[in-house]
Amino acid sequence: MIEIERKFLVHSNAYKDSYLKKTYIKQAYLNSDPNRSVRVRLKGDKGVLTIKGKGNASGISRYEWEKEVSLKEAEELFLLCEPGAIAKYRYEVNYLGSIYEVDEFLEDNQGLVIAEIELHSEEQSFNKPIWLGKEVTGDVKYYNSQLVKNPFVKW
Repeated sequence: MIEIERKFLVHSNAYKDSYLKKTYIKQAYLNSDPNRSVRVRLKGDKGVLTIKGKGNASGISRYEWEKEVSLKEAEELFLLCEPGAIAKYRYEVNYLGSIYEVDEFLEDNQGLVIAEIELHSEEQSFNKPIWLGKEVTGDVKYYNSQLVKNPFVKW
């Protein structure tokens, strides 16, 4: 499946005024190569295994495959992962009919907040809330797989 999404820095906590759901996520990588990353994620009470391909020229579209796995399987896969992990809270926010996933990073990435929106096409228009900042779509340093290697606190 092709995932089409855009990412933005978030410059205020205003999104917290209207979130629908808040979930703790921990994830690590079996392979963090930007051309083909493989991650395992604990998301609430679920495990998820995800493979992502290299983004296109704009960075908006890339191949993504996901499969839900049991918590036990996810915990076992964590033992095989590369060093480091990402911890974050994900807020699901409905803004004028558009669903944003806002990730508030923890630990070595504390202070970094990124919002993403999944689209049906690269040309799709969407409503932008005032708390959205600079667009970072396609900027590899903001990929979770790279934040494990070069965390925000080191920037």
